[in-house]
Amino acid sequence: MAKEIAIGKRAKISEAQQNMLMAVIVASALLGVAIAFTVHFIQQISFNAKVIMASDESIVAYSNTIKSIGVCKSPRGEVYSDEELKKCDPDSIEASEIPNTLRANILEKVAANEALNSVPNKGDSNCINPETSKSYTYKELNEIYKNANGSSELNAASQLIKSCSALRVIPDALPAFKNEEALLASLNKLFIESNWEPESISPSGTTSNTTNSTGAKIITLRLPFSADTGTTKTILNNIERSIREFDITKATISWEKDNQLSISAQANAYYVDETTITETTKTIKAEGK
Repeated sequence: MAKEIAIGKRAKISEAQQNMLMAVIVASALLGVAIAFTVHFIQQISFNAKVIMASDESIVAYSNTIKSIGVCKSPRGEVYSDEELKKCDPDSIEASEIPNTLRANILEKVAANEALNSVPNKGDSNCINPETSKSYTYKELNEIYKNANGSSELNAASQLIKSCSALRVIPDALPAFKNEEALLASLNKLFIESNWEPESISPSGTTSNTTNSTGAKIITLRLPFSADTGTTKTILNNIERSIREFDITKATISWEKDNQLSISAQANAYYVDETTITETTKTIKAEGK
């Protein structure tokens, strides 16, 4: 009888142990699942935080670019809202409304540069002031710009400043694209102003997209001419005084009959590629690698 009671107690103890073991196993499994979900949610939160941070950085970068160029008026907050960007009209903004921006500095400082304005403006009838029958001064152009009303008048005034102020000299001196025909025409004009007509003008045949230390692209030209010493000196002086740079890299000089001086030179002219804003793509990974 006592033996049967002992066996019954052992059976109950064994069953209790089994139940306890199952409970521990289930609890462990639930804990493991809970930990896995917790880690997953933490990773998702961390990843989304990285995406939001990168998005905010992009918005700030775009806003800073717009502000520094002067495309729109300064935003009410740190960055532009969608509504502000929709209402932004560059042609209706005056330079005084976007101080210290690239656009304002160009319109107010570069356009008024006395050294650049000293280059004579010829051949553009739109730059003649009908009241004075002389070329517009920057002061006159600035008055037209300040008195303009509406986007169409402001745009017209801006175009007049670009065409008739010191700004016109910059693309003449350093064009924003490669144009060999315009380059040869400029050189031909210098020869004509020197009272010498060239037989032919052409690139050297070795024109390339080589870039010098200043970032300007190079066009190589041949400059062959033969004339008396006085005409030769005039040609060289006009080339030296030209607003368009002709950098003579090598030259051969020889005397010919009838006191003629023959020069065969090679020169570099320059241009720059149009500047653009480059967009970059940033990849965000959950692992952080």
